[in-house]
Amino acid sequence: MKKNVLARLAGSVCFLGLTCASGVFAQPQPASVPSHVAPGRNDAAAASRSEGPVQAMPVAPGPVEGRLDAIIGRGTLRVCTTGDYKPFSFLAADGTFEGIDIDMAESLAKSLGVKTEYVKTTWPKLMSDFLAKCDIAVGGVSTTLERQKRVFFSEPYMVDGKAPIARCADADKYQTVAQIDEPATRVIVNPGGTNERFARQYLPHASLTVYPDNVTIFKQILAGKADVMVTDASETLLQQKLNPGLCAIHPDKPFQYGEKAYMLPRGDVVYQQYVDQWLHLARATGEFQTISDKWLK
Repeated sequence: MKKNVLARLAGSVCFLGLTCASGVFAQPQPASVPSHVAPGRNDAAAASRSEGPVQAMPVAPGPVEGRLDAIIGRGTLRVCTTGDYKPFSFLAADGTFEGIDIDMAESLAKSLGVKTEYVKTTWPKLMSDFLAKCDIAVGGVSTTLERQKRVFFSEPYMVDGKAPIARCADADKYQTVAQIDEPATRVIVNPGGTNERFARQYLPHASLTVYPDNVTIFKQILAGKADVMVTDASETLLQQKLNPGLCAIHPDKPFQYGEKAYMLPRGDVVYQQYVDQWLHLARATGEFQTISDKWLK
């Protein structure tokens, strides 16, 4: 009886494809190896097929020196500034720069343990000079999307906007853009910056004079050679103090929103983060306010 059961089990297993011999389980035989394959070669080929192509180990890139390290390494902070925009940047008679942003540039350099090196530029050449020569640009620089395409900016340190300044006797005539944008109105602007762009965009009907000297431009209004200038509200507040007879017109309600910040190299986030943190601390500790009050009050 037992022999019959074992025979039937063996037959069933053979039917399933297992190797049998004379009704008894046979030992499985190794697959034959073609004669042209050397011993051991088939093992390597199988391993290669199962594991896929050998991948090269990634190599970590070497350290790349950023602007922050470069400034510290050379020992100087190269600062682009126009030197024609009180109270932010002004070139004094002795050849030194002064103003809010100059004092702030000195503060930044001190935090880095380096000296400042100033590069005199103009508003039309500000971008090209900055890209070629400087680590930072200061001096009442307004943030714009057009500039942002080519550079980074620090966090803004001042909210500003465009406002008119005119002879006090004529202040009531130039309260709105529509009042200024008349053929009889003689508008004067400095070249190459946001003042000229504002005038060309919003005052196309006014008589526009582009005056090259941003230091003496307000004297032209006092002398009756121009009627009004639309510039940053912060500048109108200072210029009415420096030029009795001129009045800032609603500087607390400018024609448009604007911000001032420091121009930085595009793409260098490490350097930008350092400048932002330095500026944040300068504002939080009162250092920035002390510097501003020195030049505005």
